[in-house]
Amino acid sequence: MSTKYKFPDGKTTDTFGPNAKGMMMLDAAGHVVFITMRPDLPKFASKDRMKGTPEENKAVVTGSFAYFGTYTVNEAERTYTVHYEGTTFPNFDGIDAKRTITALTADELKYENPVSTIGQGVVVEAVWKRAK
Repeated sequence: MSTKYKFPDGKTTDTFGPNAKGMMMLDAAGHVVFITMRPDLPKFASKDRMKGTPEENKAVVTGSFAYFGTYTVNEAERTYTVHYEGTTFPNFDGIDAKRTITALTADELKYENPVSTIGQGVVVEAVWKRAK
């Protein structure tokens, strides 16, 4: 998988690094589960996730994102919309986010997702490959 932020000036940045890890599951009943993270998240020195240092906690928060909810597809528009039921960014809880499908094959999904929380005109470009 790959996710990049594309800025209005055309520049892009790897959202979670060049070797991001993640999984997205979409089931036939319309449920979605999504998680993505940097491959280099630090281990917590305390060995207790409830006792992370401010730096460790910041690295995890900025280096990962997860959500679950439902989704609907609009084939005519080549879009799908996620309804966030719960996320690691609570500002998204309860909202809908429409993604534009830019390519779809049996083994790959590419989409764009405008992200208003980052700044006007910022778009996430994502590529997901089917697990084998």
